[in-house]
Amino acid sequence: MIQQNAVPLPHGITLHCRTSGMAGRPVLLFLHGFPEGAFIWDELLLHFSRPENGGYRCVAPYLRGFGPSSSPTEVEAYRARHLVQDLVALIAHECPGGALECLVAHDWGGAVAWNLANQQPQLMKRLAIINSPHPGAFVRELAHNPAQQAGSQYMHFLCRPDAEELLADNDFRRLFGFFDDPHGRAPAWLTDSVRAQYRALWKQGLTGACNYYRASPIRPPRDGDPGAQAITLPESMLTVEVPTLVLWGMDDPALLPGLLDGLPGWVPRLQLQQIEAASHWIVHEHPERVALELQRFIHQKA
Repeated sequence: MIQQNAVPLPHGITLHCRTSGMAGRPVLLFLHGFPEGAFIWDELLLHFSRPENGGYRCVAPYLRGFGPSSSPTEVEAYRARHLVQDLVALIAHECPGGALECLVAHDWGGAVAWNLANQQPQLMKRLAIINSPHPGAFVRELAHNPAQQAGSQYMHFLCRPDAEELLADNDFRRLFGFFDDPHGRAPAWLTDSVRAQYRALWKQGLTGACNYYRASPIRPPRDGDPGAQAITLPESMLTVEVPTLVLWGMDDPALLPGLLDGLPGWVPRLQLQQIEAASHWIVHEHPERVALELQRFIHQKA
């Protein structure tokens, strides 16, 4: 059974969370990306809350700016430090004085998770990243790899002041188009009921979601905007010491395999699983495979 509840945080942000499993059990925290919502994790919340799969307390928040969670209007409110602050407070709420059994994150959720694992590793026993580039690799590839620069041009569109209006036009045609395969066809998983979930989410507002892109300096360079070429990240901001699983759909058209190069240098306790015939939307496409890989990883002996 999945419940949804509001969690007011001490710094004035409220995150609405989808949850399954008993409070007080070891916690798995799931973070969605753009243009998603917490509901993408529903199958995994139910799976991991079952006694035979660990009986975890499973929590999936709508990140700030998405759906019913708080959506500050100013772009500055979506800088990484504020997003990390939200997670620190949510973890304190769900496991007072303790650590997550695992933090699982996709896309923008992964971007925040990489930061949290670097800054506050004591808050998690394990980290699982799904198609979300490590910041060191992302800056490198955006600065120097023309193919990745081309794959990430959509970021500039999402920074436009009229992005929300354009995304909402014609029943969210452009947003639904993010899910299309390379031939422009809608995927099989995008059923009428899933479309309805996304439509209901997006109708609650798109400005917060776009502000993630407006607030981040990590984007491909173009005339008048050096983007990632102007960024230098110190090694101290890139190292992740906790055991980490990176699960990567290899047919992701926006996040290319070059982003996996060099990961062991930053993540010494890395396990990498490359999934063929899977796109950026692997959580929707292959929920059973994602659950299996997470199950193996979470239940490994340290």
